[in-house]
Amino acid sequence: MSVVRCADVARTFGHGDRAVVAVHGCSCEIAAGARIAITGASGSGKSTLLHLLAGLEKPTSGTVSWPEFAASPLERARDIAVVFQGPSLLPALDVLENTVMAAVLTGTAEEEATRRALVALDDVGIPGLVDQLPETLSGGQAQRVAVARALTLRPRLLLADEPTGQLDEGTGRQVMDVLLAAADTLGAALVVSTHDPAVGDRLDEQWQMRDGRLFLPVLDGAS
Repeated sequence: MSVVRCADVARTFGHGDRAVVAVHGCSCEIAAGARIAITGASGSGKSTLLHLLAGLEKPTSGTVSWPEFAASPLERARDIAVVFQGPSLLPALDVLENTVMAAVLTGTAEEEATRRALVALDDVGIPGLVDQLPETLSGGQAQRVAVARALTLRPRLLLADEPTGQLDEGTGRQVMDVLLAAADTLGAALVVSTHDPAVGDRLDEQWQMRDGRLFLPVLDGAS
């Protein structure tokens, strides 16, 4: 059972002489419950591919489909959560408000979203920061809030774009612990883009991006 499929997907930014092809002819399937690392250097197309998988970017050509999810983009957004690479918290909102926001915007009642958010903040180890503003948080704390916000959606597909890229080794390891545990609890597929081999080694599969092209592992016994 696949939660997302890409069929010959490409994404180009700009036009004419200024056009840049970020993703070339990508075809792949992500199964329910998968644990996948997308590895590659900066600028290799990892982030663009994750945004295509999430439905945040539309392909220039090819198709992305979500066979198990609702057809409506708003309803589908309840099943797909993204943890972005850089700071993505709204500075005027406190930690609890930031954590609740995505679930409320996708139709969850505020009381239920708040209940989920408090559980998620406890799960990521920062229950005491609910009233703090983002400017008072460390990088690791802010990334944990971003993970908690994603978990509040109760997604079936969890996408994380370089979630440890701006963190020290210890904090990065803790963030990955939280992501893996959350995916297990939710029964969600987890896809993490990373340039860090230590992060990639924690996932069951490693796919590689080079110059916008996706290279899948060769299965044992394949010709």
